[in-house]
Amino acid sequence: MKITIGSDHGAVELKDSVKKVLAEFDVEINDVGTFGNDAVDYPDIAEKVCAEVASGNSERGIVLCGTGIGISIAANKIKGIRCALCNDVFSAKMSREHNNANVLAMGGRVLGIGVAGEIVRAWMNTDFSNDERHNRRIAKITALENN
Repeated sequence: MKITIGSDHGAVELKDSVKKVLAEFDVEINDVGTFGNDAVDYPDIAEKVCAEVASGNSERGIVLCGTGIGISIAANKIKGIRCALCNDVFSAKMSREHNNANVLAMGGRVLGIGVAGEIVRAWMNTDFSNDERHNRRIAKITALENN
């Protein structure tokens, strides 16, 4: 599996920690930046990560900014993306199991590294339930996106 990850300047440290957690899994990591503390605009990072996921070049993506809010909003503007902002393990599991989220968002100024790592592990280890009611709901989300 290939995962594309990116952050703005508000979450570079968290991104580096998340990459260490991802190394526990059999994944290829594509880091699209940013790599320093100079200010960058989170919509630009969301676009880079989500372009990889939407095109099929990556199976999943992780986007990070100061709160996770702005970058998750930007990510969800991109066709084919179901980005979930998760601040706890339960939400991470449900985002995969019920919503088949293909992008995870978190905030570098909101979460500690330990909690973020547990969220990533839960998100990586949870499969989509692929049952009729969740497929129906995802189809309705896709229809909204196509309108």
